[in-house]
Amino acid sequence: MTRLITSFNKPVFWLLFIISITMILPACGREIRDLEDYAEEVKSREPPGIDPIPEVKPYQSFKYQANNSRNPFDATIFQTKIVQNIRKKTGSGITPDPNRTPEFLENFPLDTLRMVGTLEQQGTLWALVQTPEKTIQRISTGNYLGQNNGKVLDVSDAGIKLEEIIPDGFGGWRKRDGNIALSE
Repeated sequence: MTRLITSFNKPVFWLLFIISITMILPACGREIRDLEDYAEEVKSREPPGIDPIPEVKPYQSFKYQANNSRNPFDATIFQTKIVQNIRKKTGSGITPDPNRTPEFLENFPLDTLRMVGTLEQQGTLWALVQTPEKTIQRISTGNYLGQNNGKVLDVSDAGIKLEEIIPDGFGGWRKRDGNIALSE
């Protein structure tokens, strides 16, 4: 290290340093002429034309006139006829049990739960379900899981069959079948 520091003090070092700098600097300037030629060529080009602004058509208003006094935008006619028919078809009267104590697996959306296996104890087949937190829970027929009141109807080696109670979009509820297949 001291040898390097002492070499900075010698005039030979500074002479070589100045010579190398003077040889490098002219080399940097050679390639710039090509860039200047290209810039001049681009500046000399004819600018492309701009398309004309399209003509804007004026708005034409329309005044609704009808013989009857019914407003065509009044939604109350839908609430009385269509909603009642939909509730009849979807089986209104279905409601989730508000007094039931929620189970642990009802804290997770159904698509985040994975069935990872089964376990049989004393004649009861249990499904082993993995949560997003990587914990394993066991459930059987009659248990609940998912955030839509999903009641387990059947547990098999292939998967879990369940029935959910979901909103029908009109203030009522309807049942929907679902399942969770065994994950590989």
